[in-house]
Amino acid sequence: MKIGFVSLGCPKNLVDTEVMMGQLNARGHELTSSPEDADAIVVNTCSFIGPAKQESVDTILEMAEFKRTGKAKRLIVAGCLVERYGADIRQEIPDVDAVLGTNELDAIVAVCETGEKQANPFEPYLYHDLTPRILATPRHYAYIKINEGCDHPCTFCVIPQFRGSFRSRRFESVIVEAQRLFAQGVREINLIGQDTTAYGDDLGIKDGLALLLGRLAEIETAHQKWVRFLYCYPNRITNKLLDTIAEHESLVKYIDMPLQHAAAGVLKSMKRGASGEIFLKTLEKIRKRIPGVSIRTSMIVGFPGETEKDFEELCQFVEEAKFDRLGVFTYSDEETSKSYHLDGKVDARSIYNRKRKLMSLQRKISKKINRGLVGQELPVLIEGRSEESELVWQARLANQAPDIDGVCYLSDVGDVEPRPGQFRMMRVTQAHDYDLVGDLIDEPPNEPAPALNPFPIISTNAGHQHQHQ
Repeated sequence: MKIGFVSLGCPKNLVDTEVMMGQLNARGHELTSSPEDADAIVVNTCSFIGPAKQESVDTILEMAEFKRTGKAKRLIVAGCLVERYGADIRQEIPDVDAVLGTNELDAIVAVCETGEKQANPFEPYLYHDLTPRILATPRHYAYIKINEGCDHPCTFCVIPQFRGSFRSRRFESVIVEAQRLFAQGVREINLIGQDTTAYGDDLGIKDGLALLLGRLAEIETAHQKWVRFLYCYPNRITNKLLDTIAEHESLVKYIDMPLQHAAAGVLKSMKRGASGEIFLKTLEKIRKRIPGVSIRTSMIVGFPGETEKDFEELCQFVEEAKFDRLGVFTYSDEETSKSYHLDGKVDARSIYNRKRKLMSLQRKISKKINRGLVGQELPVLIEGRSEESELVWQARLANQAPDIDGVCYLSDVGDVEPRPGQFRMMRVTQAHDYDLVGDLIDEPPNEPAPALNPFPIISTNAGHQHQHQ
């Protein structure tokens, strides 16, 4: 069969998509990025917050059209939306032939071939190094999911309801997968999980993430490499973790630590604890132990009970903290979250205005940090030609994570065309709010660049969801 995939939401979802594609490919099926040619289409959905649910529904409806206009015989919906609305999806959208929850990825082959599934949805799923997987990212970077599920009780979050309780992959399984990816020409590995800093807790490994990073840094590769991890929990950032990052050149000096707020009262009703004051001490510790570190965070505005005073406190904190990157989310009142039952709901206009204000504060901070880089010569990873224009090449600094942070545009690439996946030196010539412009200043390396991916994923009208600053 020819099978097409759409993957929505976060990189954790993308890895699930890659695992499903790998299983079908291992069975001899062909993947296509043309929905009109597909015999079956799988939409891997996100339903974290309102806009993500809407995007998932729009995409399902968009793909359902191909059952009428294309060859598609089966439309399968997978992922987080299924965990929340499984029964409703089939009732409301009759074109959907089957649904697969986040713990049923193993059933993808049966569902595509027969429309029936025999998986056990109650057995918590987590792929490993022997699971077939096809990368949907450009060939020079990849994600590795090191754990799944979450045990934190955050009141705004519904993820533990779909992903289950926390569980880590075996240490050696992660190492083997990383070795294989590097051997295939991947230059950058991004470790992901709902809470990467808890890695190994359930396996009885003390300082699991620090040990894992140290071991990944030691993998010998024929070329330079970057290793980063995303989503760390503020109270889990140990000195051992920071010192490990500082010690190894290949560990990217980048901390992604979603703090969610700074006012103690709001953090308490979020069941996050701590306060802006405590966070400032943490930031000071991180910056002291990792010289030149970049710190990314995300905040939620409009959480129930957030007063003008709380919001002012958040703004002051952001001005003081001077984050390199900041994502701002508007609170989404999800009916299965604990915060749904809290009083003091903030009206939509106030939430919108607060988001705008916080973003404009951060824009100034980001621009100032970027201006400080003008004239510097820094290593970049070549991404390829820009989606905005064929004439412009795009690259990323170590402190620009794929798909969520700004990028570098190259105005002068020299006489020899660069290739995606090369590490090069760039002189920064201009600073924008979030992006940088620069020229390549080194000789192109005499090494084969990683092969380009055939990009087996379908891109949809609804599906361009980048969480920019």
